[in-house]
Order: sequence, then structure tokens, then C-alpha cells
Amino acid sequence: MEFLEIDKEKNSKAEEKIINKWQEEDILEKTIENRCNSKNFVFYDGPATANGMPGIHHMLAKLLKDVFCKYKTMKGYKVLRKVGWDTHGLPVEVQVEKELGFNGKNDIEKYGIKEFNEKCRESVWKNEKAFKDFTNLMGQFIDIKNPYITYDNNYIETEWWILKKFFDEGLIYDGLKILPYCPRCGTGLASHEVAQGYEMVSVNTVTVPFKLTDEENTYLLVWTTTPWTLLSNVAACVNPNEKYVKCLSKGYNFIVAKALADKVLGSEYEVIEEYLGKDLEYRTYEQFLPILKVNKKAFYITCADYVTMEDGTGIVHIAPAFGQDDYEVGLKYDLPVLNPVDENGCFTDGPWKGRLVVEKELELDIIKYLSSEDKLFKKQKMEHNYPHCWRCHTPLVYYSKPSIYIKVTELKDKIVKENNKVNWFPSYVGEKRFGNWLENLNDWAISRNRYWGTPIPLWRCECGHDEMIGSREELVSKAIEKIDESIELHRPYVDEIHIKCPKCGKQMSRVKEVMDCWFDSGSMPFAQYHYPFENKELFESQFPADFICEGIDQTRGWFYSLIVISTFVMGKAPYKNVLVNDLVLDKYGQKMHKSKGNSVSPFGLIESYGADPVRWYMLSASPVWTPLKFDEDGVKEVQSKFFNTLKNTYTFFQMYANTDKVDPREFKVAYKDLEDIDKWLLSKYNKLVFDVTESMDVYDPNKAVKLISNFVNEDLSNWYIRRNRRRFWGSELDNSKKAVYQTTYEVLCGVCKLIAPMVPFVSEEIYTKLTGEESVHLADYPTFNKKMIDEKIEVKMDLVRDLISLGRNAREEAKIKVRQPISEVILDKKVEKTIKDLEELIYEELNVKEIKYADDLSEYMNFLVKPNFKVCGPVFGKNIKDLSEKLNNLSEEEVLKLNNSEEITVNLDKEYTVTEDMVDIRINSKEGFNAASSMGNFIILDTKLTDELINEGIARELISKVQQMRKSKDFDIVDRIKLYYEKNDEFTKAIENFVEMIKNETLSLEIIEKENDGEVVDLNGIEVKIDVEQIKK
Repeated sequence: MEFLEIDKEKNSKAEEKIINKWQEEDILEKTIENRCNSKNFVFYDGPATANGMPGIHHMLAKLLKDVFCKYKTMKGYKVLRKVGWDTHGLPVEVQVEKELGFNGKNDIEKYGIKEFNEKCRESVWKNEKAFKDFTNLMGQFIDIKNPYITYDNNYIETEWWILKKFFDEGLIYDGLKILPYCPRCGTGLASHEVAQGYEMVSVNTVTVPFKLTDEENTYLLVWTTTPWTLLSNVAACVNPNEKYVKCLSKGYNFIVAKALADKVLGSEYEVIEEYLGKDLEYRTYEQFLPILKVNKKAFYITCADYVTMEDGTGIVHIAPAFGQDDYEVGLKYDLPVLNPVDENGCFTDGPWKGRLVVEKELELDIIKYLSSEDKLFKKQKMEHNYPHCWRCHTPLVYYSKPSIYIKVTELKDKIVKENNKVNWFPSYVGEKRFGNWLENLNDWAISRNRYWGTPIPLWRCECGHDEMIGSREELVSKAIEKIDESIELHRPYVDEIHIKCPKCGKQMSRVKEVMDCWFDSGSMPFAQYHYPFENKELFESQFPADFICEGIDQTRGWFYSLIVISTFVMGKAPYKNVLVNDLVLDKYGQKMHKSKGNSVSPFGLIESYGADPVRWYMLSASPVWTPLKFDEDGVKEVQSKFFNTLKNTYTFFQMYANTDKVDPREFKVAYKDLEDIDKWLLSKYNKLVFDVTESMDVYDPNKAVKLISNFVNEDLSNWYIRRNRRRFWGSELDNSKKAVYQTTYEVLCGVCKLIAPMVPFVSEEIYTKLTGEESVHLADYPTFNKKMIDEKIEVKMDLVRDLISLGRNAREEAKIKVRQPISEVILDKKVEKTIKDLEELIYEELNVKEIKYADDLSEYMNFLVKPNFKVCGPVFGKNIKDLSEKLNNLSEEEVLKLNNSEEITVNLDKEYTVTEDMVDIRINSKEGFNAASSMGNFIILDTKLTDELINEGIARELISKVQQMRKSKDFDIVDRIKLYYEKNDEFTKAIENFVEMIKNETLSLEIIEKENDGEVVDLNGIEVKIDVEQIKK
């Protein structure tokens, strides 16, 4: 078999060919079929919205999902995986409103709910093709032909079944929900939309006096940034643990926080009394604006920890209709809710009836009114960030609206218990961020007053009876109208269905609300299979998930809705392992956004570099649970350092194997007959397999790719292949040559399988060209062979590599080129036994003529040991000078101990322990030598150069230049040549003793002095013109 060349086309073009092959051969389906009898590894894909374009953050999430699904498949599991589409919700409606030029609900209802929802249905597929193309281009293996879709009737029916279960358990109730609401657009905003619209604004804050009923001439000083909410005031609130004071000021008694008294009252006041906030609880005051009526006890002091001492008076007013914190206090104290504001944001009662509450002019009119009624203590301008509608820039109103709730608090203990069984990566997300969220969870407001969503299947009668419908069959059986199970379950169709009240016989109508779209996504384990209406066995085999993966923002989104619904329905968490990735930022750590000009198109990246380099970079740049600062230069770097190295290694193997007509699968060299360097590589490789598998099993691909990169660059390419070139070049196919082919082949195949989950394209290309097999993704993941681990060989080989690295550093410091031979290196006698049989590597790598071992290295160098004064000063104090003297007279053994991170003791006025961090150890080489050391290893170079050594250096420089010329002229590796040089006596004399070496190394049959059209090269200061000519066969 001839091994095929690496595709020379641009990465993205080469990858396209592989994608086409995968699709033609249906490799995804085959990865499932060939594990059909294997244990399931269950994966859930969080539903994505397809009405926006794929971004770089999508690539990271999809990459991580793909990596572990491929990994588990290759580990022998059956891994079903299909895309999910999140098709409901406000973002979809907003997009359609924009397209239609609408400004709110009135426009939608004039247009028609039916027609509007049809537009929404179309809109969600706007960028479906882009997502599908993106999925293919990045090499993700996932079923995009048979997705689960949240607007599908079957999906909705499962949600109805789940909601009915909640209803039957008595866990559904009516309450109020505080929503960020845009009065201009007439719609609530989701939290992610609120985050888009913060603007710095200047507002008039007011401090107003609430008159206590139980004490003459005494007032609470209450602060608010929203004067318009004072009409709805029903309580005041203090921090129970903070100190408050009653002060006499200007003839009145005022109660304020002690920490803010100076700021509020100035310097002229007298403290009469001091108490904790909790001492004020339940004291009553007169209704501040006696306009609206209340239906239960109100106008008293409450306590809450959220009241801060940063601004204002330390006392805030409570209007439960217009703030989440206020609403929570209202629930705790059973306060009335006063809401004199309609859905258009206008007052329905009071002095400002008909006025828009967020009008700037209204704020001033309210302040004037308060002043005229002697109800204003102070007004003050304040700059602060306030949420605005991102569409129309109107300030938002936090507004109470009736909502249908799930009583999640009753499930809290079970949910917390189940979460504690989940493996979170990183663990602190599950324990802290998500765990704390669950510990403080509130009931879930699941209803939305919108149009495009899963209709809540709750029918109500005016007699007060409620019916929750749990299936299409139940709806058909109870409907007054004649319908069948093919009915479309969206609005307005279900709004037109009525049922007969079993209590009073009257007609029942469906509530108009739709479900929170997080209920859609949280139902997916069940709804994707239309459970329990069909696919019972399939569902049971696919619950719970072994693995899910999404961004950190999903802790309060999908992760939450999943665990609430599944814990209720099945009594256990829906996932076992959760990998949480952090944000993708720009290279400066800033959030990416089109408006900033710092966003990155994943399509553009894939076109420029191919998917594999982007994937490898994203995995290697940082652990997945820390923010990824995306830098395109990093993609270029991995392309150069990892991919080029891997491809060059394959190309080297391929070229020589084809030249020698060698196929390593046709012979088997026994392990005992391998050379030490082969055994060393196999040992390193098997350790790599163990370490990578260990990292992947704890969902740490960052560590895995770093291990693989280091192995490919340092162990395989830079050491094994480079050190064994001569074995490949050998003319005879002896055991040594077979062994180097066999070892290289085995390790290259193994590396391809190791990297296949991370970089599916290059692994596919190299593996299939090596093996002739259909796909690397149908192969098994490599397994660790403990018998191949040889610590002894690794220790001595790694020691030799360390010594060579030190030697290169010493050469560089002495300014002696690598190709310039030197006469000898001196090594510590203690390493002789360990490295004796690997001396040849040192000879060649350091280009040295002799290796000498010495018991006493002081003949060639001196140690200079000084105190690290920063560390030693506090320990030795006045004895620091005596320490310096002691260190100057340490024995070589003592210095080596310190150099090896060991401790020594010195006696001064008492016995002291001296550690490595207390000293600064330097080496002074003696004349004619240059020494280097690290971790207790030493190497000393004899830097004296004879004429013969200098001439050999010139010859070796010539060999290098000729090899470069051969490559630039695209000669084959076996082509014989003629080498020409123009007359230069100094050059001729320099190479006269090295002609045969030059011929052998460059495959030159002749070296001829002749004028030529070549190039002038610098050979260690000698300039000569050379050229090469290919000898035709």
C-alpha cells in the first residue's frame, strides 16, 4: 500500500471534502450503529434559537458537546445526539414586531394573533440554514435532520401533561409577578433584554417624612429614587441589623440610619435615642398620600436585609406593585398591593390620573405637589444606571401583574438533595453559584401575557372552578366545539375551544397566558420523545442525561428548569455530569459586540484557518470554566506549532515509507528487539494515553490538549523523529529500520485517535491515509498498556534531554553555533552509569568530540552562593553577615543539596535551616569553559576551538546550505547531485579534510570548483558562491 500525501489545499477546502465524505457515508449514523448493543451515554443538547446568526460563543458550546460525545463514542458507548430548537418566546416576537414595524400589543392584536404567530413560526427558521452549515463546517456530529422543536404539537402535548401533574399535586396557584415592563411597547422584558438597555440617567431622588402614629412630632425620613411610586406606598422598611437614631433637628424628631444621619441632617442635630432596626418593626405611621384605599393592614415598619447604608436615609418605602424586593416584603408581611397604573404606564387614579409615570415632567410635578403639601424634606439629583427598553429607550417600570405560579418552594429540599448528587465541572458552580440559587429559590411564575408560546392548558369557569388539560385526547373529549386531535395547539386556535364546567355546567374558557419558554426547554428530556404518549422504552433508556454542557449563564436558565421539572416528574435530577463553560471575550477581556467592532465571525475564522485550528485553540487557550480571551494570533500559533508539526511528521513517515515501499502492518518487530529510543517513545505515548484519558474523564479537555501538544511537538517530532532520521535513511530494511517504521506508525495512529474528538478533520485525514479504514470516528479510543511503561528508560532519556538542553543553552551563551563542533563536554560522574548507553545522543546533539565524567567539577567552575536578603533578613537579622561568610565556604555537596531543593543546616549563634529560596546560587566558569546547571544537573563545555574544529564547522554549515538548496529546488530525498562552488582558497582549504562527509550528507557525487549561477552563502565568515545540479537517472 502506498501512503497518500496530505491534502495541500487550504484547510477549509480540505475539510469540506471530508464533510462531504461523512455525509455521503453517513458516518454519524455508523458511529451509533457500530455501538448498537453498547451501553448508552446519554447527552442532551440545550435548545438553541435559530432566529439569530451563530456566534463564536455558539462555537465554544457546540465544540465542548461534540468533543465529549465523540470521546464517549470512541470509548465504546452508544451516544444518541440530536439538535434542539428553542422556537418560542419574547425574542422571537420582538424580531417579528421589528420586521412588521409594530410598537406593542395593540399593533399585534389589530394585525391578528393567528397571522402574527404564523410570522413567528416562519421567523424562527430564518437562520436555520446558517446553523446547519455552521454545525457541519465545525465538524460537529449531531443529528440536524430530526431535531426536537419546541413549537411542535407533540412537544407541547408533553408539556401539557407535565403541567397537569403539577396541577393535580396542588402545586399551581395564582399570584403576582413583578416584571420589568416597557409602557411604550406594552410588553415585559426578559432578564437578558433588560441587561441590554442600561443607560446612565439623572433622576431627582426625594426624602419624605412619614409621621409616626404612636409618638408626637416624630417622623421617619424615607428615601426613594422613584417619587411616582409614593402613591402606592403601604409600608416603610429598615435593615433589622443596622443602628438607627431619633434626632432632634429644626424642632422635629426624625428617625434615620445612624450611619447616614450627618449626610441627611447636616451637623446641627441632637441624638435623642438609638436602636436597632428590628426594634422599629411594626411601628405605624399615617398614610403618606391618603388617596388610595387599602383592604388590609398597612402603613407600618417592616424589616429586610437588602436595605443598605450606601445612599439615602437607611429607610425605604414599600410599594409591592412596583418592585421585586418590595413584593417579597409584601408577601412576608401580608401587605396590600396598590396598583394605580395601567398597562400603558399611565396613572388610573390620584392627582396625576392619565399621566405616563416615566415622564420627566411628571417627576417634577410630583415634587412640586409634595412641596406644596409640606411632604417634602429634601430633593437631590443623582446619576445612576437605570434599565431602559433596548428597542425604544423608554425607562422601564417594574410592574406587578397577575401570574400563574408553580409552588417550587415545596420541592426545594428534594431539588437541593438531587443537585448534591450531580458532578459539576467546575464543582464550585454546582456548590456555590447554582447551589446557593437553589437554597434561595422562589416559586416559579410560568405564565406570560404574550402570543407566541406554549398555551397554558388551564380552563376557568366564572364559578371559580379550574380544569388543567393534560393531552389532546382529553381536550377533544371535553371540548364543547367539535374538534379532533389534529387541532393546532397554539393561540388563537386553543383560545376558541371551550369546555363544560363539571361544577356548575357553564362554559369554561382557557386563560390567555402562554408558558415561560424556560418551561419549554426544561421539558425537553420528556418532550423530545413525546413521552409518555409514545417512545416509552426510548425515553427510559435516555433518562437521565450522563452529560450536558452549556454556558455559565444557564445556571438560572436551562439547568434550573431541567432540574425542577425532572425532580418533580421523575424524582431525580435530569443530569449526572454538567460541564459549564465561561464567556468568550475579546483578547483584551472585553465582551464581544458588533457595536464595539470586536466581535469575531466563526464562519470567517473557519474559512481562514479551517475548523480544526480554531477548535484546538479554543480548547488549549484556557480551562473551559474560565473566560476565553479570544486572540486570532493564538489560532495562527497552534496552526504553526501543532498542526504543521503533526502533518510534517506524517509527511516524513509517508515520504520515506513510500520510497522504501514499506508498510509497517506487514511485519512485527518484537518489543524486546526494539531500540531504547523506540521503547522510550512507546512508554511516553502510553503515559500520554493514561493522562489524556484521565483528563477527559473529568471533563478537562484543556489539560488533554496541552499534554498531546507537548507530546507531538517535543517527544514525537523534535526528539524521536529528528533523532531517528538516519534509521529512516538506512539503505537496508533491517530490524532497526522496521522498528522505527513500526513505532512511528503505531504512535501516529494512536495520536490520531487521541485527538479525533477535538480535531475531527486532520485526525480523519491522517488516520484514514495511514490505515485505509473508513473513519477514525468508528475506531476505539486508545487504551493504556501498563506493560509498555518503562520508567528506567524514561528517566535516562529525559536526563539526556535535560543535559542536551543545558548544553545548548551553554553554547548559546558562549556564542558557539550548533553546527560548530567542540572538543569535549564534562559531566558529573554521578550520571555516567545512567546515561552511558545513550552517549551517542549527546555526541550528535551537542556536536561534541568527547564526553568526560568528573568527580570534582570545581576544576572547571566555581559556585558563588549569596543570601537572598529579602528572605533571609527576617530570619537571620544581625547574623546575616555571618551567614554570607558561611555560604561562601559551603562544600560542593552542600551547594548541590541546595541546588536540588534540599535543606542544609548552618551553625551561627544557633543552628539554622537554610532552604533553596534563601540563597542565590550562581556558577562562575573558569577560562576556556562554559557551564550550565538546572535541578542538580551540570554540563560544562570546553569552548576552545582548534583550526580543525573551525574547519569542520564550516563544512557543516555548507552541508546545511546545500540541504536548503535541495529543498528549495524541490529535489527528491534520494536524488543525487553535483555541488559547484566558485574559487575561494580559504574555503577550499577549510573543506579539504571533509569532502567525503559533505558528499555523504548531501548525496553529492562530485564537488566541483566552477563558476555558477547559484547564490552567495556565508559560512562562518567565509563567503562563497555555490549551486547544485540534479543528476538525471
